[in-house]
Amino acid sequence: MLLRARTMATVAAVMFVLSATAATTALAQTRAQVRIVGSSTLFPFATAVAERFGQSGGFPTPVVEATGTGGGLNLFCRGIGVRTPDIVNASRRIKASELALCMANGVTPVEVKVGFDGIVVASAATSQPFDLTREQIFLALVRRLPVAGELGANPNRLWSDIDPALPEIAIEVLGPPPTSGTREAFVEQVMIAACPADMQERDCSELREDGVYIDAGENDNLIVQKLTANPRALGIFGFSFLDQNSDKLIGHRVDGIAPTFDNIADGAYPISRSLFFYLKSEHVGAIDGLGEYVAAFTDDRAWGDDGYLTEKGLVPLVAADREKFRADATALVPVSLKP
Repeated sequence: MLLRARTMATVAAVMFVLSATAATTALAQTRAQVRIVGSSTLFPFATAVAERFGQSGGFPTPVVEATGTGGGLNLFCRGIGVRTPDIVNASRRIKASELALCMANGVTPVEVKVGFDGIVVASAATSQPFDLTREQIFLALVRRLPVAGELGANPNRLWSDIDPALPEIAIEVLGPPPTSGTREAFVEQVMIAACPADMQERDCSELREDGVYIDAGENDNLIVQKLTANPRALGIFGFSFLDQNSDKLIGHRVDGIAPTFDNIADGAYPISRSLFFYLKSEHVGAIDGLGEYVAAFTDDRAWGDDGYLTEKGLVPLVAADREKFRADATALVPVSLKP
């Protein structure tokens, strides 16, 4: 037994050394630019910081890709090394399963809460205003509804089928794909929140696949273009895209509350969520410019009350929270999902 214990201890020690050697080898080479993936909602914020960062001299402009929150976290958590991203933007908090994948692959994420955002229901500026409730949105978009005591295909084809006070036009909604954090937040805050007592949560989470809800991909700018071409359609995306396209789009009230900067900031707007990015601590010091980019993003000139990101539609954190997350990022404090 003693010999077996010593053997197992020796094997464990060897495995630890091999793991450490592999990690060192993975970062033995650097790359020219910081690489960022993830949420399309944070894409304009990260891009704005990246462009200013590159213009300031010293480091190349970081590469920012809109892969969606889920897809971005999958890439981020695959491991360490120059072939993996340094930062992932997320329009929701990292899940326990994603954090476990990161840790299993030697990745220690550092969480930075960036600010707040609203998920808007919008359409072309030439369209008529809607005043929707979350229950009406649910009845328009859920895949199945109780029919004669059993779940059947959603029969609602016109908005007026749901409520005669709504327009007598076809329901057509463009929105994010399953990999999107925006979609996950929308499902949680609208579909599940409006789920009736006679339905299971899993059934309320399923969106229609009959052409009424249209998966428009991760490019929110494409949704904006399609809405301007089709005034009868509605779109679901982050407030920042409404804010940046206020000459082309109008945001509709939800539960009687308009999607405005102030209503999102004080929590009055019902479809609001926090935005994050996660930093790979193992890459700090190994990828040139990574720590400096994070410092640029968490500078009050960027994400503060009067920072340039507010001009892009970011609803900032209060000063005390900004200071906390800035300090955590500097100290590389690992994320904790404990309450």
